[in-house]
Amino acid sequence: MTSTLERKGTDFTATLLVDNGAGYSEQTAIAIPATRKGKIKHVFKLPPDVRGLRWSPMRSEGVIVHALLVITEIGQFERIIRMAGWVAWDLWKFRKTRQASQHGLSLAGLAFDLQGSYDASSKLRVNYASPSYASFVHNHDTLRESDKALIQAHVVDFARKPLISVILSPSSATARDWVRAIDSVRNQLYPYWELWIPADDSLSTGTRLVLERYQQLDARIRLIVSDKKADLCSARNSALASAAGDYIALMDDGDELAEQALYHVALEINLHPDADLIYSDEDKVDESGKRYGPYFKCDWNPDLFYSSNYISHVSVYKKNIIIRSGGFRAGYGGNQYYDTALRVTRQIPGSHIRHIPFILCHRAVAEDSRTMAAQMMDESTEAGVRALQDCFKDEPGVIVHKGPLPDTYRVQYPLPVNPPLVSMLIPTRDSYEVLHKCVESILSKTDYHNWEIIILNNQTRELRALQYLGDIAQDPRIRVLNYDRSFNYSAIMNFGARAARGEILVLLNNDVEVMHGEWLAEMVSHAIRPEIGAVGAKLLFSDGYVQHAGVVVGLGGLAGHVHRLFPGNHQGYAGRAVLQQNFSAVTAACLAVRRQLFEKVGGLNERKLPVAYNDVDLCLRIKDAGFRNVWTPYAKLYHHESYSRGDDHVTAEKRSRFNAEKKYMLRRWKTDKEPDPYYSPNLTIDKEDLSIAHYPRVAKPWKHT
Repeated sequence: MTSTLERKGTDFTATLLVDNGAGYSEQTAIAIPATRKGKIKHVFKLPPDVRGLRWSPMRSEGVIVHALLVITEIGQFERIIRMAGWVAWDLWKFRKTRQASQHGLSLAGLAFDLQGSYDASSKLRVNYASPSYASFVHNHDTLRESDKALIQAHVVDFARKPLISVILSPSSATARDWVRAIDSVRNQLYPYWELWIPADDSLSTGTRLVLERYQQLDARIRLIVSDKKADLCSARNSALASAAGDYIALMDDGDELAEQALYHVALEINLHPDADLIYSDEDKVDESGKRYGPYFKCDWNPDLFYSSNYISHVSVYKKNIIIRSGGFRAGYGGNQYYDTALRVTRQIPGSHIRHIPFILCHRAVAEDSRTMAAQMMDESTEAGVRALQDCFKDEPGVIVHKGPLPDTYRVQYPLPVNPPLVSMLIPTRDSYEVLHKCVESILSKTDYHNWEIIILNNQTRELRALQYLGDIAQDPRIRVLNYDRSFNYSAIMNFGARAARGEILVLLNNDVEVMHGEWLAEMVSHAIRPEIGAVGAKLLFSDGYVQHAGVVVGLGGLAGHVHRLFPGNHQGYAGRAVLQQNFSAVTAACLAVRRQLFEKVGGLNERKLPVAYNDVDLCLRIKDAGFRNVWTPYAKLYHHESYSRGDDHVTAEKRSRFNAEKKYMLRRWKTDKEPDPYYSPNLTIDKEDLSIAHYPRVAKPWKHT
């Protein structure tokens, strides 16, 4: 089977449904791998009783342009030759990355198990069907008895066995939720814990009896009841003061800890004694015990944290840090822990915040609690806004808004009274229509007024484009500089940066079009923050689908745009397509940076990276210099991609240059080996949709002691 199609949506899984007399069903469906560009080349065997076929090129709402679909019958010999040839090609293509071995692909496998090797080879093609969460849980997140024995043996060898004081805070949960939460603590494979249960005297008699019974059953369980009704804050602070452990784990009564949760926490403390705050991944569990809705988190991401309390459950703090930050404070409703976390994280360096990339907490969600949950979520969001406002009270001009989703926020940073001069650097050659649309959209739509445009003309020959360059050069805010050498994007932009007068540089492709007036003010407001390096925007294709929403290093072996081809208004994975956050890199199609910082790190690498990956390299050097790169969805532009230069792989010369740039990136940044801290190792690096990885890039520590 071969096919060519263009697809835009959230789930690109292509499927051939087979009717063998019992109708079409998922059980008889054949998953069809496809490349990022929509090419399909696949060998499969149809059942002998097939009666009909139905082609499903994607599983989500989106756009499909179908160019060709051919199904051809082949003989046994041709089947073997084709399959072996494609596997051999994939082994060669991925020989320098870990992807082949991660998918179980090897020469030995090719020789002794052709079908298995072919199936593994298919998984290397980027749009192969992602595993379900149920299969992930079964294959990678279920403890066997042998695992439990190894964990307990590992604990015995710990140099430190810290006592962890768990504070279990009540809400409106049922006695059943209390029981599950308490039992999950009692079932921990790590035995050095105590459990404190703070409550007010509104506690029902039945629930109180249950809790007192647990207190009698296990001496490590302590109940503290406040004298005043609804004075949970006082009870929590009493529990904090009474706790004997140096580390405090916070959980709600709807939470269940995984059996290995406190083991992972204690191990992290042993490996990183300076850890002040530790958090983990989490999922949800329904009333039948079925797990769903996993949240695979990234490492510490301050700007994402100001957009959403993503660290949430389960979180563990050094006790003295919480006390020093002021303990638990009243007035923050269901977001009291967010208030605590905000105050703690402002006191400690980011290197003291550790992320455990395992699902250690299951959050109970009752089917009949949606209306109440919506009301509580609204109250929680309001409390979160107040907590953030207090967090930024010493930074004049910072404004906190409700975010685009429940329990999310937008922190808007101020511009100075006299905003800095911005130099927009736009390289171009010919392409009048594209350049005209770009420049005119800046002139007519940009609210920010202190700017200059520097058009970097790289050997334009088109008469209409030359005329336009002459016309716009009459505007005192626009300069046209000629770069009369062969195309080298990095050299052209460095040339423009040297001529720029602005304090802020904005690297801008000539095929970008402004959508909203606030775009430049938004980017500058981040670029002038002293801790921030490069600032990226949200870029959409002409039809409104996502072109750029942040760059993840390691995606596809090198780097790629997450949420690419998602609908422009889609919230993305855990809201990350609509929330302000940090990324390792952003695209230079629209990138703002302080000129001083650009010069400090040496600008773009015009010698090794004349065309490709120079923006990723720049961002990584900025990150290495100690600055955070940020992506904002509130600067939104169209990117009519690749109108000027066309396909980068057309000629042998271009292909050779592109391969050299890839090799440099692999050698310099080890993008195929070094994990991206702003991306979960449990999510795929084979495609841009943040789906679950077939093979998580996480080692189970009890198996590697």
